[in-house]
Amino acid sequence: MSVRLDETDRKILLQLQQDAAQSLDDIARKVGSSKTPVWNRIRKMKEAGIIGPQVAVLDPEALGFDACFFVLIRTSEHEADWQAAFLKALRDRPEVQEAHRLAGDIDYILKVRVKNARAYDAFYQALISEVKVHNVTALLSMEEIKSTTALPL
Repeated sequence: MSVRLDETDRKILLQLQQDAAQSLDDIARKVGSSKTPVWNRIRKMKEAGIIGPQVAVLDPEALGFDACFFVLIRTSEHEADWQAAFLKALRDRPEVQEAHRLAGDIDYILKVRVKNARAYDAFYQALISEVKVHNVTALLSMEEIKSTTALPL
């Protein structure tokens, strides 16, 4: 289903990106519309796949996940079986918040959130016991400067 977004749709999406839990009345007031048309627009954007699941964003440090590692992976394996095993290993590990396949010298980059360096080592040991990798480099984030899921609409 294809949906053409107009200015009102974009305003609604901006509001949802800021706080998806706000009431329809609040969103309608902020975008200059009424509640029912805003609800209909949101429903259409959900049906079109523009709006995905609405989730609570948790504070990792408040929950004891103090260490964020960016893991650079190089592999000499590129067969379908290896890729399937690697992707399964990543999906099965809740520590992996993001995983990207890259162009260039590095094949994959992972964002891994754990409680501490010891927890990262346990993650690393489990990963390399399941899939063969050529080289792994872990970079510890010293400070998160910006983190957002909001798109620049």
